[in-house]
Amino acid sequence: MEAAVITERFYAELPSTSDFAAVAELEAYVPVPDDWSVLHSDVVDSTGAIASGRYKDVNLVGAAGITAVLNAAPGLAIPYVFGGDGASLLVPPTAVNAGRDALLALAGLAKTRFGLELRVAALALSEIRSRGSDIAVRKLELSPGNNLALFSGGGLELVDRLVKAPGADNPFRLDAANAEADPDLNGLSCRWEPLRASNGVSLVLMLRASSPEPSAQANVLRQSLATIQGILQADAQSAAPVRPETIRFRWPPRTLWAEAKATAGSRSPWRQYLSLLLETMFQGIAEVFQRKVGPYDPPAYANELRANTDFRKYDGLLRLVLDVTPQQADAIEAYLASNYQAGTLVYGTHRADSALMTCLVFSLEAGQHVHFIDGADGGFALAAQAFKARLTDNG
Repeated sequence: MEAAVITERFYAELPSTSDFAAVAELEAYVPVPDDWSVLHSDVVDSTGAIASGRYKDVNLVGAAGITAVLNAAPGLAIPYVFGGDGASLLVPPTAVNAGRDALLALAGLAKTRFGLELRVAALALSEIRSRGSDIAVRKLELSPGNNLALFSGGGLELVDRLVKAPGADNPFRLDAANAEADPDLNGLSCRWEPLRASNGVSLVLMLRASSPEPSAQANVLRQSLATIQGILQADAQSAAPVRPETIRFRWPPRTLWAEAKATAGSRSPWRQYLSLLLETMFQGIAEVFQRKVGPYDPPAYANELRANTDFRKYDGLLRLVLDVTPQQADAIEAYLASNYQAGTLVYGTHRADSALMTCLVFSLEAGQHVHFIDGADGGFALAAQAFKARLTDNG
């Protein structure tokens, strides 16, 4: 029993760093316990949804995978990463069943209320390691009490390949045919306007070293971050999509119906919509007058929001969403193309004129909230397509 408690607290007791440059210190990542599992969900044919202008719905359902599992395992510190059209989470054995059921319930909701098919899977760490990959983790502190997980070892990329392998009898995918459509998505919201790129381009990029050797991975991370910083002539934080001039709230939020469908639970989505309409009206009043209304304090929340975004992350691939000039975007892509041609790295990019933000709010009073950033019009999903095409050509 004591061993189970220790492994359950693994991520909670992991020391954190507030320096994103530490992402390249691969020797500092800690292997995830062997009895933990990966829970994964992603929208099937997200490119089709993108083509029909529904990428915000895809983002919402993708972020809902994180929300559903966290709410199903209250009190546990669970590392996760948002991928645009899906998410991956690492859970201890005590949370596997609850997390799996939550994702299956989400799959039912995605189908009935959004017309989207959600792929759900579970893989034990022992399975991943038996195939020659690993998952190790670091904790990046965004602000006190708000953390992002950084992952190394290539295990999550392996999970993505195994889960998406063709065949109806894929042993890793879970059958959502009889899932209930009422997961607990309390805290999930998407009320802000798209973050229009103040410099002209919202650039989504993902990259990793071509070589699986840890030293090569670390060198590419350090070189890429340094090169991008040189092009920006500042730290990447200066190119974060969330900044005072890009944060805009309108009433009623144009995505409020999607939030209502996601968070209604067993209630009618229309009743939930009316409830949210009233709630967001007070938020709108608070924004107009920049005064605190209930627990919502616009100036304080805006400062916390800018700190608590995942616009840069690492899950075996460096993933960035940057607000840059067209010239800076050209220079970054030229660096990536040159190093791809040299066989040093593999990459994918996507350009848009704005970024999207989906929010997970645990407590306004305590400042506990995290915000998932993606490029508009396909973002990470289309960058991943470009990445996989180059990976195939390279291999």
